[in-house]
Amino acid sequence: MALSLAYLGPTGTNSETAALAYAEWLKRDRHLQCTLCSYPSIALALQSVAKGKIDCAVVPIENSIEGSVTVVLDILWRTDNLQVHQELTIPIFHGLLSYAASLEQIKTVYSHPQGLAQCQKWLENFLPQVQLIPTKSTTEGIEFLEKDHTAAAVSAPRAAELYQVPLLKPDIKDRPDNCTRFWIVSRDCSDLGTHLSLCFSFAQNAPGALMKALEIFARRDINLSKIESRPSKRSLGEYIFFIDLEGNSEDLKIKEALTELSQCTEVLKIFGNYSKLPILQ
Repeated sequence: MALSLAYLGPTGTNSETAALAYAEWLKRDRHLQCTLCSYPSIALALQSVAKGKIDCAVVPIENSIEGSVTVVLDILWRTDNLQVHQELTIPIFHGLLSYAASLEQIKTVYSHPQGLAQCQKWLENFLPQVQLIPTKSTTEGIEFLEKDHTAAAVSAPRAAELYQVPLLKPDIKDRPDNCTRFWIVSRDCSDLGTHLSLCFSFAQNAPGALMKALEIFARRDINLSKIESRPSKRSLGEYIFFIDLEGNSEDLKIKEALTELSQCTEVLKIFGNYSKLPILQ
């Protein structure tokens, strides 16, 4: 039986590239077959897993240029049965797809907000007057190009081949080392791996509350590789804190830290232990 894997589609997105890379890794290293299932949004891909329709999902969690993908953080916070099992990183490439004969003819550019943001400087320098239109994915806007030769799409160069659309500019990303971390999420308990992600909230916005929480890890020499906040969506100025740390929940010092953290927070959620796969090309 093949493992079903949800991702943000349609065909040609960077999420599909990550899903294909992960499926190949499963086949090579775990001898597992994988069936890819395209969804029109990241939220729907994760919901399909939470509802038991799909085994797991591959979702972007952080880009090296634009930072965290906040919709993933928000869904993990409010959904109880999703766990992170593995992480993979892939390089991200963006080209400009269009039937236009030159840049001067382009009036509109479509792409996912992350795609537009990762090419912001290039677009400002070479297409400063165009209208930027966000789409659900980097490939969704391609459907408008054949009928409108003044339109363009920021998408992976691979999408130009898949959809048989001219690649006007092959590489417009702002930084050559652009890459994105993806999480593999399922409903199964995740307690194996070298990294742990969690989030927590406080009952009230008291002075020193965050410092006391972070000091729990510092005292035990636990390395925090990332920390950020998101609005709680309950009250202005109230936040949820997300942390990535190195270690396993079965390590004694991490067990102790999580126990102590639970005593000074309102809600503590563990997203799961996971291992980081090498960068997949």
